[in-house]
Amino acid sequence: MSTTLDHAHGHDDHAHDDHHPHGWRRWLYATNHKDIGTLYLWFSFAMLLTGGLLALGIRAELFMPGLQLFQPEFFNQLTTMHGLIMVFGAIMPAFVGFANWMIPLQIGAADMAFARMNNFSFWLLPPAAILLVSSFLVPGGATAAGWTLYAPLSTQMGIGMDMGIFAMHIMGASSIMGSINIVTTILNMRAPGMTLMKMPMFAWTWLITAYLLIAVMPVLAGAITMTLTDRHFGTSFFNAAGGGDPVMYQHIFWFFGHPEVYIMILPAFGIVSQIIPAFARKPLFGYASMVYATSSIAILSFIVWAHHMFSTGMPVTSQLFFMYATMLIAVPTGVKVFNWIATMWQGSMTFESPMLWAVGFIFVFTMGGFTGLILAITPVDIQLQDTYYVVAHFHYVLVAGSLFALFAGFYYWAPKWTGFMYNETRGKIHFWASLITFNVTFFPMHFLGLAGMPRRYADYAAQFTDFNMIASIGAFGFGLSQVYFLFFVVLPSIRGGEKAAANPWEGAEGLEWTVPSPAPFHTFETPPTVK
Repeated sequence: MSTTLDHAHGHDDHAHDDHHPHGWRRWLYATNHKDIGTLYLWFSFAMLLTGGLLALGIRAELFMPGLQLFQPEFFNQLTTMHGLIMVFGAIMPAFVGFANWMIPLQIGAADMAFARMNNFSFWLLPPAAILLVSSFLVPGGATAAGWTLYAPLSTQMGIGMDMGIFAMHIMGASSIMGSINIVTTILNMRAPGMTLMKMPMFAWTWLITAYLLIAVMPVLAGAITMTLTDRHFGTSFFNAAGGGDPVMYQHIFWFFGHPEVYIMILPAFGIVSQIIPAFARKPLFGYASMVYATSSIAILSFIVWAHHMFSTGMPVTSQLFFMYATMLIAVPTGVKVFNWIATMWQGSMTFESPMLWAVGFIFVFTMGGFTGLILAITPVDIQLQDTYYVVAHFHYVLVAGSLFALFAGFYYWAPKWTGFMYNETRGKIHFWASLITFNVTFFPMHFLGLAGMPRRYADYAAQFTDFNMIASIGAFGFGLSQVYFLFFVVLPSIRGGEKAAANPWEGAEGLEWTVPSPAPFHTFETPPTVK
C-alpha cells in the first residue's frame, strides 16, 4: 500500500514540476493568474516611466518661452506618444494586472477562466509597446497627430503613423481578450454562496469595465482601420475632397474615447471602495447604490461623446443634448463620492499609506470632476477648448484619479502579493511628495487655460512664463517621486523585510467584505478550489 502511495506521490511531484516551470519559462509560459498579474504590473510601470520621460521632455521645453530643446514637430511627437503610451501602455494594463491578481481571490475562483488566453493577452502587449515606441526611430518620426489621431493630420503622417495604428490594434485585441476572460471568470467561477450582490466592489467595477471594453474597442479598431485605408488604399472616409468628412472621424473616435475614460476610472473607484471601509473600520455605505451608480456611469458614458466636439459646429440642439447628458453623468459620480465620505463619517480611521492615497484620490479626483462639469457647459467649453484648462482637467482625473488609485491598491494589496510589508514611512513620503508635486504641476494649468494658452504648442507668449516654470518644476518633482517609489518602496518590499501578517491591516479585519461574504478572503490563503 505504502509503495503505491509513494508512487502516486512521486507522480504528483513530477506533474507539479511540469506545471510550475522555473526561470524565464515561468514568465513566458505563465498561466497562473498571479504571475500574469505581476507581468502586467511590471509592464505598466515600465510604460509609466517611459511616458513620464516624454512628459518631462514636454515640460523641459515649456520651462521658458521660445524654442529651447526641440523643434515643434518633435514636440508634437512627444505629446502624442506621451498620451498613447500612458493610456494604452500604463493605466489600462495596470488595472488589468490588478484584475488578474485580485478577482479570482475575491470571488473564490481557482484561477481565471481562460489561462492560456490570459497569457496570450499579456504577451501581445510588449511587441505592441516596442512598435509604438520605436516609431520615434523611423523616417518622419513618430506620429504628431495628437493621441486622438485626428484626420486629416493622421492621413498625411509618415510610417510612424502606421506603426502607431498597428500597435493600437494589437493592444485593443489584448484588451478584448482580457475582458472576455474577466467577464467569464466573474459570471461562471464564483464560489458557492458568492452572489453578484455579495462581490467586493473591485470585482463589480471590473465586470462593468470589461463590458465597456468589449463594446468600444472594436469602435476604435474601426476608426483607425478607416484611417489606414484612407492612407494607403484610396478610400475617402475622412477626406473631404473625396466626399468624406474629417469630423466623422471625431464622432467615431470619441464614441470609443468617452467610454474609454470611464474604463480608466471605474476600476479605480472599485479599489477606493475597498480601501476606505477597511481603514474606517465600517462597512461600505450604500453598497447597492455603489453598484447601480457604477452601472449608470457605464451606460451614460455612451451618450456624452460629442462634448469633446462642441467647437466643430454642431447644431445647438445637439450641443444642448450633450451638455445635459454630460451633467447627468455627474450624478452617479456624486453618489459615489458621497458614499465614500459617508463610509468615513464617524469611522475609527487610521491613515496608513493605502488610506492616504484613497483619501487623496477623493480630494483631487473630485476637483477634476468639477472642472469636467465646467467644461460640460457648451459656451464655456467653446472658450476653453484646446487650452491648458482641458489639460489640467484630464490630468486631475487620470493622474490624481487612476494613478493615485493604482498606488492606493498597490500599498493595500502588496503585502498579500509579496508576503512582506512595505516601509510605511517611505510610503507616506511617496504619497506626500506625489500629492504636492502633482498639484504644483497641474493646478497652474487651470490659470494658463483660463488666460488662453493653447495646448500642443512648443512656444508661448511671455505672460505665461511664471506658471509654466512652476508647472515644469512640479513635473520633475513628480517624476522623481515615482523613481523614489520604485527604488525605496517596491524593490525593497519584494526583496524582503518585515513579514506580512495574515491580515496586515489588523483591526480592519474582514470589514472590507462586510457585505456578508461567505468565504472571508481577508486571510492570506488562496480560497479553496471549487470542486
